[in-house]
Amino acid sequence: MVPAPPPPLRLTIELDALAANWRWFAARSGAADCGAAVKADGYGLGAVEVVRRLAGAGCRTFFVSTAAEAATLLPLADGLSLRVLHGVTEADTAFVRDAGLIPVLNTAEQIALWRAAGGGRCDLMVDTGMNRLGIALVELGLAGGLAVETLHSHLACADTPDHPLNARQLAAFRALDLPGVRRSLANSAGICLGSDWHFDLTRPGLGLYGGIPHPAAAAYVRQVARVEARIVQVRDVKPGNGVGYGADFVAARPTRVAILNIGYADGYLRAFSDGAGEALAGDHRCPVLGRVSMDLTAVDVTGASVAEGDWLTVDVDPATASVRSGLSQYELLTGLGSRYQRIYT
Repeated sequence: MVPAPPPPLRLTIELDALAANWRWFAARSGAADCGAAVKADGYGLGAVEVVRRLAGAGCRTFFVSTAAEAATLLPLADGLSLRVLHGVTEADTAFVRDAGLIPVLNTAEQIALWRAAGGGRCDLMVDTGMNRLGIALVELGLAGGLAVETLHSHLACADTPDHPLNARQLAAFRALDLPGVRRSLANSAGICLGSDWHFDLTRPGLGLYGGIPHPAAAAYVRQVARVEARIVQVRDVKPGNGVGYGADFVAARPTRVAILNIGYADGYLRAFSDGAGEALAGDHRCPVLGRVSMDLTAVDVTGASVAEGDWLTVDVDPATASVRSGLSQYELLTGLGSRYQRIYT
């Protein structure tokens, strides 16, 4: 049988850049251990390969959202731990216990489930002001007798360094007293706030994958993911003619247009329409023309030397693409679809 052809989309993940980013956050964490958030399939870049490379760089503690995510990463190599940020449910408590995962317990009900299952190593999440996950500060005593390793909380506004909630959450977290239990508060942006936020364990996520969580990281964090799309067709559009759905773009001059094999089904969302996004033909910038559609995107290649079948680089660098599109850096990374040929370098 003739082998299946590769997809007309390439997602290149530079694992050395990923490791370099982790080492920078680890150094910035000072005396604190530095873990890694690998939820959402390693922020869309492939959690199995991400864990393998970061473990090789020295990371020992990994975080996923759910037990189902954790299952894809088992069995873990010796010396590594995998923590489940959303805790446990009736459906997965036995799996979490038997697999040696460490649940981050968020509610009184989760604490009761874990205790009824025989307990074992666990973490606790306390709410210090985000009002998302975590037990209330006054409920901390509910975990008495459990083998709690780490007490966590999560910063709501760390990417806004001067936000007053940062200081309030820090003060609330500092006031907690669980002798012998290490503490963890800082994500990527929290690490950049300074040593007061580091405690015993940090949990970088976005910054590992090339996102810029804080101005202090901009000069050091390297881009990790690069997208390329093949040209399906090149056409010449005369002045006065429209391109794409709704004819949102109407050519004001003779325009050479390349139709790329990428669209919102691939995470290249309609927010990149009408010039908010661009592709690169070498050093030649090719802005998006009209609307991004499900599988296709038109770009202006006037003056560029391109042909049907050529590959163009689609700019999805989180920091720059976020500004142009209005999408968050997290959306840009985790929204990448499943139709890419993933290439790890």
